[in-house]
Amino acid sequence: MKQEKHIVSILKFVYHYAIFFLLVAFVTTSCTILFVSTFFDTLNIPLTDENISTAAKLTFGNCLLLSLLFTLIDALRRKYTVLRPVRHIAEDAEKIMQGDFSVRIKPQVQLATDETFNEIIECFNKMAQELQSVETLRTDFIANVSHEMKTPLSIMQNYGTLLQAPDLSDEKRMEYAKGVTDGSRRLADMMTNILKLNRLENQQIFPQTTEFDLGEQLCECLLQYKNVWEKAEIEIKTEIAENVMIKADAELLGLVWNNLFSNAFKFTLEGSTVFVSLTVDDEYAIVKVQDTGCGMTAEVGAHIFEKFYQGDTSRSIQGNGLGLALVKRVIDIMHGEISVESSLGVGTTFTVRMRRG
Repeated sequence: MKQEKHIVSILKFVYHYAIFFLLVAFVTTSCTILFVSTFFDTLNIPLTDENISTAAKLTFGNCLLLSLLFTLIDALRRKYTVLRPVRHIAEDAEKIMQGDFSVRIKPQVQLATDETFNEIIECFNKMAQELQSVETLRTDFIANVSHEMKTPLSIMQNYGTLLQAPDLSDEKRMEYAKGVTDGSRRLADMMTNILKLNRLENQQIFPQTTEFDLGEQLCECLLQYKNVWEKAEIEIKTEIAENVMIKADAELLGLVWNNLFSNAFKFTLEGSTVFVSLTVDDEYAIVKVQDTGCGMTAEVGAHIFEKFYQGDTSRSIQGNGLGLALVKRVIDIMHGEISVESSLGVGTTFTVRMRRG
């Protein structure tokens, strides 16, 4: 194999030399003939065979030397400006194919002003970085799914074991059966949210845009939690503008409001207040969902839209950390904006901005 590569290299060198020789020979010979002809015609000196023979030999020698010089210069140029960066790119691409996404290529020092290879290298490094991020997310996703599934499965297993007790009272049996049902429901909800999020992230769900009254949709979604706020004696305050028409996917947007309302009631203490408002400006319809719950730190707020992230671990049994990730993805698909403001011990406000047109 090495011998074959060596032979190929020699043949390439001879090929390039031949090209340069023919080019240099043609240019040099043409210039020499023109110079000699003009020189002898001007001085009225006759051309003899000896003069022509000497000039031809000198020209041939010059062609050989110049061709060799140009071939060597071209070989060095190709080695440092073409072959070396291509070899680096090929070697690192091979590493990526083997699963090593940490590789990065250093920018090449170009002998010319052409920055093509550096542009390719920059794109290559960005691709490697994105692949590394995707791999990290994939690994974390699998780990998180496995972890999240363990909790409801363990609960169901424990209650199932307790249900096998022969002297179990009807009251305890109902309690344990409810535990199994709640665990299975939580597991089913998690799988549903994972599938929805996966379809949204892979653009397998395409928004079905219709025009509808956003205020009416907010009220309808809010009324679905009437039993929740009445049971917890939570006061509901609303400030919803009328006749706010927007063009969006009503079903997907309903997921946003249901998740935000669910979180607001989950983290608001009994007897506290949840505030919902809808206002408009020239370009956006602005929805705010504000609770007076436990709030969160700036560090938690920075990660709140990440999959499986749960800032308040004491309430993690009530959710699976997918709701706000789903909300963020829906808002992004519909080219809206969502932000969060929170103070620890005071409450949290989610602000959603949707284009009206």
